[in-house]
Amino acid sequence: MEISGDEFEEKVIKQSKKMPVVVDFFADWCVPCGILGPVLEKIAIENEGKFVLVKLDIDKNPDISKKYAVTAVPAVKLFKDGNVVNEFIGVLPEASIREWLKKNL
Repeated sequence: MEISGDEFEEKVIKQSKKMPVVVDFFADWCVPCGILGPVLEKIAIENEGKFVLVKLDIDKNPDISKKYAVTAVPAVKLFKDGNVVNEFIGVLPEASIREWLKKNL
């Protein structure tokens, strides 16, 4: 689900205190983002109940992007208990993303 900066506190920070939240920072003009997004969505559906996936457009939400030091997209950050606990930048193979999640959830 795509969220706005106004929803970030509720949908990411507060939610991550109940369940891990994976935030996909993306931009519409970013070709790799278009590749990574569907892979993350597929994995999220397969792992329903283990984590929540949200998407945040960096161009529409520059303040949040700056706050979390997003300097390149796609950038994926895992939040637990209100904090970023791990992240990666760029497109990874699906198997690598699954391994990253397995280690960090």
